[in-house]
Amino acid sequence: MSGVRQFPRKTAAAIAVVGVVGLCAARKASLRNEAFAESPKPCGGPGGPGGRGGPGGRMGFYSLRLESSQQVNDNTKRLRFQLPDPASNAGLSLASFILTFHKPKDAWFPVIRPYTPINNFDEPGYIELLVKKYPNGRASGYLHSLQPGDELNIRGPMRGYQWKTNEFENVNLIAGGAGITPMYQLIQGMLNNPDDKSKIKLIFGVNTDKDLVMKKELDAFEQKFPDRLKVVYRVSDPVEGSPFTKGRVTKELLEKELLGPKDSKTTKVFLCGPPAMEAAIFGSKGWISSQKGVLEELGYSADRIHKF
Repeated sequence: MSGVRQFPRKTAAAIAVVGVVGLCAARKASLRNEAFAESPKPCGGPGGPGGRGGPGGRMGFYSLRLESSQQVNDNTKRLRFQLPDPASNAGLSLASFILTFHKPKDAWFPVIRPYTPINNFDEPGYIELLVKKYPNGRASGYLHSLQPGDELNIRGPMRGYQWKTNEFENVNLIAGGAGITPMYQLIQGMLNNPDDKSKIKLIFGVNTDKDLVMKKELDAFEQKFPDRLKVVYRVSDPVEGSPFTKGRVTKELLEKELLGPKDSKTTKVFLCGPPAMEAAIFGSKGWISSQKGVLEELGYSADRIHKF
């Protein structure tokens, strides 16, 4: 079977032992901004959200073969992995993620990280990841080192946020850097669904112009669905002559741009970005001190917000 093979029983058992530890490590990794095209969020299997599935129709451990590697900018790649069945979509659905595994020679345990597939789930036969390489990032560095024909060990798909079509009239997506991946997954899934009528506002903040990954795809969706999708860009350090507005994702910007009544169950805000950005927008709670987030200051209750 080309493209995917199931792990040997002993290998799968060994990884299963560290599965719980791995999930915690994966979440901590995203907080360290070490692997940010990767945000924990599970998916459904055959039959739609809420199911359990994967290559071959079941959740489990697999090895995917890399089909192609595309350099997006100086630190980001699009990696396309084959599925064994050209007619299979691996059980992916909104909102979903997979766990990647690899074991460095000098490590006792495998490095485990969550990544969000960005491919159109209606196009079967492959999974595509957008991976930003971080300095000393063990997962992202390993993924960037893969060449076509190499294999990647994964587990998934896995289910997280329980997405329901048309549950919200207004969907606000706030992304920072490579945190665009779960947002793009939602955008393409919602807009490719003819039954979905929700309006979407994406606020996308990055450091430099080159960090606006997925812009070509976002532009295409915005042009095709002008009445449903609006994208607002902010660049902290734009190049000279940049067409993008200089700035960050601030309280003033969110107050101006967010869609829908903030106190209504018809409005939802999704957030994914670097730790400092998430803390500023969502807030943080700790044993010693807590920080109120911008969204709370603007009147959004916790149940109106989902942080990937």
